[in-house]
Amino acid sequence: MKSVLSLIISTALVGCSMNQTSPLPVSPTSAIEADRNEDYRPQIHFSPNEKWMNDPNGMFYLDGEYHLFFQHNPDASVWGPMHWGHAVSKDLVHWEERPIALYPDEQGTIFSGSAVVDWNNSSGLGSDNNPPIVALYTYHNAEMEKQGRIDYQTQALAYSLDKGQTWQKYTGNPVIENPGIKDFRDPKVMWHEPTQKWVMALAQKDHIGFYSSDNLIDWSLESTFGEEIGSHGGVWECPELLLMPVEGTNESRYVLLVSISPGGPNGGSATQYFVGDFDGKTFVLDADWETELAPTVAKFPTGKVFDDFENGVNQWRAEGSAFSSAPTNGGHTNQPPPTGYTGVSLINSFADEDRATGSLTSQSFTITEKFINFRIGGGHHPDKVGIQLIVDGEVVKSETGLNRETLHHASWDVSEWMGEPALLRIIDKEAGSWGHTYIDDIVFANEPAENRLEPAIWLDHGTDNYAGVTFFNTPNSNESRHVFMGWMSNWLYANEVPTNKWRSAMTLPRALKLLNTPKGLRVQSQLVEELDSLVEATEQATSLAPGETISLSSLDSSGRMSALRYSFKVDAELASPVLVGFENDQGEFVDIEIDHKRSVVSLDRSQSGKVGFNEQFSSVQEGTLTTINTQYSVSIVIDRSSLELFIDDGTTVMTSLIFPASVYDTMSVKTDSQPLKQVSVERLGSIWSAK
Repeated sequence: MKSVLSLIISTALVGCSMNQTSPLPVSPTSAIEADRNEDYRPQIHFSPNEKWMNDPNGMFYLDGEYHLFFQHNPDASVWGPMHWGHAVSKDLVHWEERPIALYPDEQGTIFSGSAVVDWNNSSGLGSDNNPPIVALYTYHNAEMEKQGRIDYQTQALAYSLDKGQTWQKYTGNPVIENPGIKDFRDPKVMWHEPTQKWVMALAQKDHIGFYSSDNLIDWSLESTFGEEIGSHGGVWECPELLLMPVEGTNESRYVLLVSISPGGPNGGSATQYFVGDFDGKTFVLDADWETELAPTVAKFPTGKVFDDFENGVNQWRAEGSAFSSAPTNGGHTNQPPPTGYTGVSLINSFADEDRATGSLTSQSFTITEKFINFRIGGGHHPDKVGIQLIVDGEVVKSETGLNRETLHHASWDVSEWMGEPALLRIIDKEAGSWGHTYIDDIVFANEPAENRLEPAIWLDHGTDNYAGVTFFNTPNSNESRHVFMGWMSNWLYANEVPTNKWRSAMTLPRALKLLNTPKGLRVQSQLVEELDSLVEATEQATSLAPGETISLSSLDSSGRMSALRYSFKVDAELASPVLVGFENDQGEFVDIEIDHKRSVVSLDRSQSGKVGFNEQFSSVQEGTLTTINTQYSVSIVIDRSSLELFIDDGTTVMTSLIFPASVYDTMSVKTDSQPLKQVSVERLGSIWSAK
């Protein structure tokens, strides 16, 4: 769970935890609102009745019920003091929201974590006849964070003796103290049968720590993974270790899910994964994956040094207080020390414990080289924190950090302004969390600086599937699938999307499978079959040629606008790509291209409806196309504010938010597309309407 706003005041924190109010009597008006029928309200996805939701937490399956807990701010529709919300389903489709499960207390707010059925009562917190549900979660102490400490996240335990309905916090919390790591969170626990131990995967800044326990209370660090492999474009979060059979074989491999923010393939947050082996102590990446994910070396070319900040900031004009002590020899007081800069000094705006704002503006200079290279770190706040290039009074280039204390290389191609006067401005307009920037070594050069390239394999190539995990199943459970749900949003714009009463929904549940593909072992995300129970009506066509369309009303049997599922088959051996569009009567649309020859799938939502709330929302999304069949199916599920694309039964997936005036009830085949076969569109009835 990622802190993106500094909205927490410790006194309010404790107040939230100590005052649980009873619901007000339900009036006819509030009963209508409770039906979840507002503009953009998903009709086949879980969303909270009101206020903010993000990461799924504590998911487990027991006695025919799927329990979903989630990060929740019950007081506002933006991120804030985190609680655990709770919902239950018997079929993964229809959800009943329950009272809040975990409230903040004097140790902090309740960040992400997991829950397991302690079926053998290893913790001793229940009995053989009534084993407990045990939740492991992260405490986030905002008061300690404000003091500049880095040990403000610890791991804690709560347990339930009534199948997750009510919870008691363990009196010995925390069960894992912070060892001095700023981002130390999101415990996900599994049972490791060979060693007869519980194993926890825990996000630790830019890598994963593996812990083991006999009793879910006393934990020992066994090993770490990931410091030198995978994408590190942002903070690592919400890991999960899964033992998965390789479909069609007698083999099994361990899959490690790791969410990262920012650093996703299309900007912002996303989830990468790794395949390897695990012996109860150490995760070892498969040799093929080790080769595929091998990073390249960074490069920072020599050139004309504009400023390395080793001799002060005499050629800069300061405004505000963020840079009043610039340059800084490393970190400020009560600040985690930055790394990745050179020499002794750098620009560091972490003044007044990250509350200060201001700017540094350089003297005018003439652009004489093709590239301006520099090192940058700190917070990820586009146009608010970082550095800008100004030509003729206009900002023509800008760069922000990645929510990391380590500086990385950045480069601007400025060849179009050669010979023109320019200014550089270092800015800090953010007083909240990660509201600081680091800048060092501004160099004018003929070559661009290059960062270490870190290949990654992504679970979902769209922008809006983050922090997802699976439901815990006991060893003897009748649910053997790895059922996954993710938070359907992105930290780039999660607080800005155009909903008011509530914000955010979960993805549709997906069964994860591990397959052999032409590109090696890959995780498939297959829609659960329970979704079929919602089908009310179907329109079919044997084929659709370029220029042809298929349509179906999205009004369900209760008269409310619900969701549609489009399906068709394509031929990967044809030279032509698949080019389809999804549109409504208001002229809003999304275009999708599947290009087999380039192994690329793209999704363009720039004309999808409301897009102006964030400048990065309308960017075209691209992903790597992976398939296992030469002729395969494509399914697209479109709800009021989401589009989920499943290619070849989910071997390639893209999840994307959309905010159209109405559901796209028509699919068109574009002029240059190959024809589509076995085409259908199904109406899926609302899970919230009364039948």
